[in-house]
Amino acid sequence: MTPRASVYVSRRVPAPVRSELQASFDVSLYDSETPPSRDELLAAARGRDGIVTMLSDRVDAELLDAAGPQLRVVANYAVGYDNVDVGECSRRGVIASNTPGVLTEATAELTMALLLSLVRRVTEGDRLLRRREPWIWAPTHLLGTGLRGRTLGVVGLGRIGSEVGRLAEAFGMHVVYTDEAPRAGVSWEYLSFDELIARAHVVTLHCPLTPETRHLIDRDVLSAMRRDAFLVNSSRGPVIDEEALAGALITGELAGAALDVYEREPEIAERLLECENAVLAPHLGSATHEAREAMGMLCVSALRAVLLEGRAPENALNASILAETTP
Repeated sequence: MTPRASVYVSRRVPAPVRSELQASFDVSLYDSETPPSRDELLAAARGRDGIVTMLSDRVDAELLDAAGPQLRVVANYAVGYDNVDVGECSRRGVIASNTPGVLTEATAELTMALLLSLVRRVTEGDRLLRRREPWIWAPTHLLGTGLRGRTLGVVGLGRIGSEVGRLAEAFGMHVVYTDEAPRAGVSWEYLSFDELIARAHVVTLHCPLTPETRHLIDRDVLSAMRRDAFLVNSSRGPVIDEEALAGALITGELAGAALDVYEREPEIAERLLECENAVLAPHLGSATHEAREAMGMLCVSALRAVLLEGRAPENALNASILAETTP
């Protein structure tokens, strides 16, 4: 009997995903919501045919060396893959995959939840009540800002950015966007990044993390935004310079910010934690039962495609290397 391919999974996954993995592979799973240490990850990867990694796992030459030359696929349990050295995977003939498409609605909904909580001061009010501070309804108590008639500036009009724009229109917002170039078939107004930053009442970030977008939102950009503007980030933490953002929030240079991701996650800039005009969530963008299960099933499909069927999965990041390395 041919032994089954060996797969390591670096975090606890939903039960249906675990069952599907175990149905096809010899699975070793790090059964915790906290990540393995680097040494534990390197040791567990040794001899595996496939690895399922998370955003906190750095997939680089060191990990690939530890796994060994038999490794054929790394399935990243996320749509983003700035933690994966795709070039290094390609040089070694290892397919890398991600989980696009299935978390669009969940992340867009979370973006709107963050925005609504921010502009209507919901979490601020929640903290007030939990501190048991005295309060009573009054015409001027915890006044927020409505969304109707405001301009939403979408930075990065991919699947998630487009869905956020669609949801924002339902609240009566005027949507503009910026991207590498205008998108064909999009009715919303295209602006340069600088124009969008200067005009938008709300700036929402939906761009990947690249060398060009790291600290895209820095002190100069924050200074160019409207003083009554709000900033929302559900993309990647390092897109924002957190220290600069904290300074802008504390001085009133910016009305407020809502973040789901952080520059040195899970660490958060201490000054941000002190800002009442900041809504902070622990990376909940795709945190629905439906989205997380669908992400896992994409990982399963990628593993099966490579290890059982000898083909590149549809969600491969470097599909061409399979043909190059197949005898």
